[in-house]
Amino acid sequence: MIKIAIASTDGINVNQHFGWCQAFYIYQVTKSSFSHIKTIDSSEEKDTEGDKLEYKISCLDNSDIVYVTQIGPKAAGMVQNAGIYPMKSFMDEEPIEKVLMAIQKMMNTPPLWLKRIMVQKVNNE
Repeated sequence: MIKIAIASTDGINVNQHFGWCQAFYIYQVTKSSFSHIKTIDSSEEKDTEGDKLEYKISCLDNSDIVYVTQIGPKAAGMVQNAGIYPMKSFMDEEPIEKVLMAIQKMMNTPPLWLKRIMVQKVNNE
């Protein structure tokens, strides 16, 4: 099982930039199912860019992956340093269900980055 945070305005589509995201929709994904766990409000304003990015990362609720429309290089580096894999959507409005089904399909023959996440999850349980 992996945990994915999705940047969305409506809970239907991936449609938010990481730094401007007002809410993250957190999903639990296995090879055979996925479910919405919770929605985290990430709308709090911060004074500096560094504080804003740290706050956004704290809103990811220890997810394994964050899926967004855009993420800057500094934010992507900070997300990776927090042990979370950043992923960018291929379009401005990508259905969340489609994203989750694609992740499920990948879990059957995972690329190296996803295999690392899955092995780490097993080792931490």
